[in-house]
Amino acid sequence: MGNCLDILTILGVIIGFGAILGGNLLEGGHLSSLVNGPAAVIVIGGTLGAALLQSSLKVYLGSLRLFAWVIWPPKLGLKDNLKKIIEWSEIARREGLLGLEAVVDEENDRFAKKGLQLLVDGGEPEVIRDTLLLELEAVEAKQLQSAKVYDAMGGYSPTIGIIGAVMGLIHVMQNLSDPSKLGGGIATAFVATIYGVGLANLFLLPVASKLKTQIHAHSQAREMIIEGIASIAEGENPRNVEIKLQGYL
Repeated sequence: MGNCLDILTILGVIIGFGAILGGNLLEGGHLSSLVNGPAAVIVIGGTLGAALLQSSLKVYLGSLRLFAWVIWPPKLGLKDNLKKIIEWSEIARREGLLGLEAVVDEENDRFAKKGLQLLVDGGEPEVIRDTLLLELEAVEAKQLQSAKVYDAMGGYSPTIGIIGAVMGLIHVMQNLSDPSKLGGGIATAFVATIYGVGLANLFLLPVASKLKTQIHAHSQAREMIIEGIASIAEGENPRNVEIKLQGYL
């Protein structure tokens, strides 16, 4: 299945961060006032470190791979899948389940291919449904674990921003006798807080939410395949199968 660019994600990032920068300019501020290397190191490094600490390597790498879904969500192809399922149902009704052997060889989707193989092998409807649902639930659980990495980072980021703010204030207090060093410390303090809260609310938490939505939609598309193959195993009329599965569209 091909993926298409999610323009709303791009627009959301541009509008969200653009509003912050634009508001700063309207208030008479300068872009340079929001650029602070130490604050960025504290917030970004601390957030990534906390995420690594709480995650296994497999889950963390999975979260990096899953991030692509935010920009290029998987194409669900619900209408195409419905059309294929109806064709399978018609072949099974006309030629019997063994008539689907050629379809199994031609099917590119691994999940659908497994279901069709179970169907051709004469599996009972409930066995087919349970087998495919078990695989679906296992994949969905792994994907949700990966999405929760961004949720967790969205929780850590503001707190680490506060740590950066406190560190900046400590730096200020240590240099009260040297006015030339006060500005830098105060800037780090406030900018670290902005980085932490902004990163969480304008990026990390929305990313986590969007990934969960995509995972749910992907699972529903798989559920349609499961129900369709199970209905064929039960010997349902192709027209009845179509009516039943139209609820997924």
